[in-house]
This record gives sequence, structure tokens and C-alpha cells, in this order.
Amino acid sequence: MQSHSDPTPGGATLVLFETEHLKANIRSELAEAGLSPWQRKFLSDVLTRLEIYGSRARLSDKQLLKLNEILGANGTRRQEAVATSRTTRHSRRSRFRTPSFLSRQIRWWRRRLVRDVVVVALIVMVGLLYSVFETGPVQSFLGTVGTSSHVMGPVDQVFTVTDGDTVHVVGERAGTRLVGFNTPEKFSPQCEYERKLGERASSRLKELVKSPNLQLTKVPCACPAGSEGTDACNHGRSCGVLKVDGRDVGQILIGEGLAVPFVCEGNRCPRTPRPWCAQQS
Repeated sequence: MQSHSDPTPGGATLVLFETEHLKANIRSELAEAGLSPWQRKFLSDVLTRLEIYGSRARLSDKQLLKLNEILGANGTRRQEAVATSRTTRHSRRSRFRTPSFLSRQIRWWRRRLVRDVVVVALIVMVGLLYSVFETGPVQSFLGTVGTSSHVMGPVDQVFTVTDGDTVHVVGERAGTRLVGFNTPEKFSPQCEYERKLGERASSRLKELVKSPNLQLTKVPCACPAGSEGTDACNHGRSCGVLKVDGRDVGQILIGEGLAVPFVCEGNRCPRTPRPWCAQQS
């Protein structure tokens, strides 16, 4: 924060200074009984000016010396007054003064706010990237299904079709991997033929779920005990069986050449079958 030096009509130089300690010293001195009338009036005038103008109040060098003489009657206040005088003269020479406590606090809170905003933005970005790489871009098609498990009864849920073998129930953290079959990858294909076939499988699943008679049943994933729901099990996704008019969509897609069987046993799964690029060659 800058300090300004402006000449007064009489030639005295006015300077800015910190006020809080000075006001406290003046009040303390006014409580003493040994002041002369002119000293008491002088201190009262200075205190009034400080109360009105605060840190914008200005004193000439002559006034500051008088103030230093009066406050210097007490040993402790003498040191503070001399320190104030030296600090003020130094400020006048350098045209800078020490920032006030309030200014320092404001700058500290601003830095902390900027830091917190950056941290929150990074957390949001990481969450979005995790969602994209985990389930792929969310499709625009929405379906309504009855979901059930061994714990919960049937309820209506809105979901999105992610690809040919994955759906995502709105409100759940991760998607639901449909079990018993595997469709070609459209997000990370090994060849162009697999990508095109994956797009067809995804589009076909969207057509199938237009049926009003849908049932999504959550089933345990084939993972080691205690790992279900974590990234170590199926990338955190749940597992389920989706039926259209009583028929497993996996069997429908297998019958149409858009999927292959993929059956896990217990807590183990075989290697994920992806024969489409080999078939092409």
C-alpha cells in the first residue's frame, strides 16, 4: 500500500501512518492527570482526527514531534512513539508503508479462495473423466425398466444405454454390466470392423428396450468376496440381467450375430472374448 506525501500551505509535510496503536496510546495518556491544558487539547484534537479519518488521517512532522514528546513521558510509549516516527519517516522516503492488518487478511482470504476453487475444479474434472472412461459417453436414448434384486422389490428406474452390453441407471454412481454375453467395443475397438459392429449392437439394444415390458434384475458379480462395488470388481459397476418380453437381451444379440457368449462361474471369469477383428481377417 502506497503512502502519499503532500505539502501543506505552511510547508509541513503530511504523512500516512498506522492508527490503532497510536489511538490506544493517546487514550492511555489522556487518562493521566499530569497533562497541561494545551497538551490535553492537542491530544484530544489528534484523537478526534484519527477517529474520524482512521488510516486516512494525516499529521505534519511538527505535530508528530509534539505527539512524540507527550507520549514519550512514559518509557514504554516512548519506544512505541519513536518506532512510529521512524517507520513514518522511512515510509515517506520510500513512498510505501506497511499494509494494514485488514489488507493482509483480505489478501490471505483471496489466496485461499483461489486455491479452494482450483481444488474443487480439479475434483470435478477428475470425476467427469472417470465417468467417461468407465462407461463411455452417455447416449441420448432413455428407457424405463423395472429393476429388482434379492434385497429390493421392483421399482421404476430411468436408464441410459451405454453400449451393447452396458446400461446406466440414473442416480447410480456406476453403470450396470449385463452378464452372459459380450458385444463388440465401440469406445476402444481393436479394428474398424469391431467399432462398426459395436455401434450396431448398441443401436439394436436401444430398439429392444423400447418395449414396455422390461425387467432389469441386479445379480452378484463374479468377483472375489468383498470386492464388489469397488474398482477391483468390474470397474465398480454392478451386474444385471435385462429381459425384454421375458427374453434375455444377451441371447437376442447373440442370435443376431451382434454378441458372443461370455459366462462367468463363481468368482472367476474367462478371458473376455473379442473375436471380431480375427473373423474379419
